[in-house]
Amino acid sequence: MGKRLNKEEQEILDSYEKGEWKSVHNDKGEISKHIEYAEETLRKDKRINIRISRKDLDAIQKKAIEEGIPYQTLIYSIIHKYLSGKLVEKDKILVIKS
Repeated sequence: MGKRLNKEEQEILDSYEKGEWKSVHNDKGEISKHIEYAEETLRKDKRINIRISRKDLDAIQKKAIEEGIPYQTLIYSIIHKYLSGKLVEKDKILVIKS
């Protein structure tokens, strides 16, 4: 039995099977360009300070411990998902879109 594809993987497979993909002639140049894009996207070169309630900080730290990550990383992840549209408010609750 094969591995089941998630929605995004299925969309990629369908697109490939429709012939919507094109070969890249400058493989190394394209790979380098996309590596640079990824590095720029993930570069954390600015520092901010925020004030939040002790209750919220305690909840964030508790959740981070459950996830096995530093709480700053969890905060960064929440902000990144929200800004990229993967974390949305639905019926007054934030949910992660798949």
